[in-house]
Amino acid sequence: MGSNLPINACFREKVPGAIWHNNIPYSMANSYPNMTNTSTTTTHLVCFSHLRWNFVYQRPQHLLSRFAKQFKVFFVEEPLFDAPENTLEVSTTPENVTVVVPRLKNGMSEDEVVSTQKELLSKFFIDNNITKYFFWYYTPMMLSVSDHFNPVVTVYDCMDELAAFKFAPQALKDKENELFAKSDIVFTGGYSLYEAKKSRHHDVHPFPSSIDTEHYFKARHYTVDPADQASIGHPRIGYFGVIDERIDLNLIEGVAKRKPEWQIIMIGPTAKISPDSLPKLPNIHYLGMKSYQELPTYIAGWDIAMMPFAHNESTRYISPTKTPEYLAAGKPVISTPIADVLRQYGRNGLVNIAGTPEEFVRVASLELENNDRDEWMQHVNEFLSQNSWDKTFQRMVYLITRKLHDKEVKPNTIKEQVYV
Repeated sequence: MGSNLPINACFREKVPGAIWHNNIPYSMANSYPNMTNTSTTTTHLVCFSHLRWNFVYQRPQHLLSRFAKQFKVFFVEEPLFDAPENTLEVSTTPENVTVVVPRLKNGMSEDEVVSTQKELLSKFFIDNNITKYFFWYYTPMMLSVSDHFNPVVTVYDCMDELAAFKFAPQALKDKENELFAKSDIVFTGGYSLYEAKKSRHHDVHPFPSSIDTEHYFKARHYTVDPADQASIGHPRIGYFGVIDERIDLNLIEGVAKRKPEWQIIMIGPTAKISPDSLPKLPNIHYLGMKSYQELPTYIAGWDIAMMPFAHNESTRYISPTKTPEYLAAGKPVISTPIADVLRQYGRNGLVNIAGTPEEFVRVASLELENNDRDEWMQHVNEFLSQNSWDKTFQRMVYLITRKLHDKEVKPNTIKEQVYV
């Protein structure tokens, strides 16, 4: 690796004929590298997230729970303004991730909110002897409270185009530019997002949604319905996930009106939209939020799984985690024509595509009459065998380890650690 050739070229010379993913030979990426073997030993990972750990179990939880087997992982959330005194609420999850939530007094100015979090986090780092660490960002907005630290490596895992989401602050784009400048490596949550971001950083890698296959395989064997779903008739068409501005409520209502004998099941919390905006018909059932552990028991009782995403700015770059989850559960899937779903699943015959209520009814009717899915299931299983959160994690670790090696070979000027 001391060659003057680009690092990828060095590896290609050494591993001719290798299978590649994200510029990584599978043989290397799957060797489960350990980042703590480098001389720049890092023992802590600090993640800054706009998502709550105890919200929907998704990409951050899947990845960081795996990192927690090698590191002490701290998951820093955005503040809550509900405390008599400014403090950090610290708890540990079953995955051994330490969740840190700033609990601040209400009525503080924006500058006070930022400076207070800086002080609380600086003291927290000292108290917990966090001296060699790398930063992992899910939101650029958290730069304001963390830009005084000096991490060994900075990772931006850009899982969504947050600037396109409802109520996104105007400063988000500026902060993202700043985060691109600070980051050593950038991951994206899908191929469309990669194409949108690749020109903004020198080291960007696409990592679409992966799957905890074993967890969702359970749905293929469950036979007993959860109590709140048991009384709902068939056929059942289900969705689980956040119900927000990304969901095409008109499509759901249109399907329900056209097929009153079909039962539509919606599982998940409502966010950023009024519950009053949800279509209310006798055959649409909102069962609320369920735990990650419960999801296979619900999907097991569905006839079809759906992804009724709207076409707007907030869905332009999404790569839904639930796509491989539905497939692992063994359910036929109908999705609106989301770019990454079309590219990765639709063109390979794994997922049906329907963009209007009329198309959805037509496709769903064919699926409900289909009693021979053996060939399709074989294709699904082949696809899933190459797609797991373990493999995604391993490939990410490989790239970060490589970045650490580069920084050791060409060390940057190390700034003095700053605490406020």
